[in-house]
Amino acid sequence: MQYQKVEISGVNTSKLKVLTEDEKTELLKKVREGDKKAREELIEGNLRLVLSVIQKFMNRGAQPDDLFQVGVVGLIKAIDNFDLSLDVKFSTYAVPMISGELRRYLRDNNSIRVSRSTRDLAYKAMQVREKLQAGSEKEPTAAEIAKVLGVPKSEVVFALESVSEPVSIYEPVYSNSGDVLYMLDQLGDRSSDEGWIDELMLREAIQMLNDREKNILYLRYYRGKTQVEVAKEIGISQAQVSRLEKSALNRIKAKV
Repeated sequence: MQYQKVEISGVNTSKLKVLTEDEKTELLKKVREGDKKAREELIEGNLRLVLSVIQKFMNRGAQPDDLFQVGVVGLIKAIDNFDLSLDVKFSTYAVPMISGELRRYLRDNNSIRVSRSTRDLAYKAMQVREKLQAGSEKEPTAAEIAKVLGVPKSEVVFALESVSEPVSIYEPVYSNSGDVLYMLDQLGDRSSDEGWIDELMLREAIQMLNDREKNILYLRYYRGKTQVEVAKEIGISQAQVSRLEKSALNRIKAKV
């Protein structure tokens, strides 16, 4: 964890219970029957999940205790709304619910002012994203969210970026073997609105790639390595590197 507190919001994190998937399912069934004790046990048994989710929201101006309490609200909403008929683990459903609650909290306490219409669109987009992700293990794309809302993809990307928390230009975005890539390294001298939107859409497209594809593109285009060198470093054949690189680039081009 990024902080050393054993206790957060009055909860001793060193003694938190971890439930198995079977135990969660049984407790969820009891919760649906109105068992309040089972509900409390289910909440307590998922507090470690809340702790793991709030890590990526640290260092954004909010206190850990506040983030934890907001995360628990998201957990409770997940418990109350989870559909047992879904072929998905509870944690898979709960994580985006907790994250969404934390994003809303940070957005509402953001000092940067955003227009009401943009904020409303961003809120609707986050709701759609949570619903789409609840039935799938992958993050929905901006295009998929835009299709549900019936608005242009660029408006969804702009709205979500507008309510995101500010990021330092010295924020590390990639680290490999001691070489750190900072946000500053990715900033270009592009002044037009169209160029800025294109850049946001490119970043969103890259986020769709899996870790191996991102690593290959990083090694090839940021480190300047040949496909043979990349293949040797990550332990696959040059032909596989070529195929994965081509596939990743094609997917990016199709989304931008």
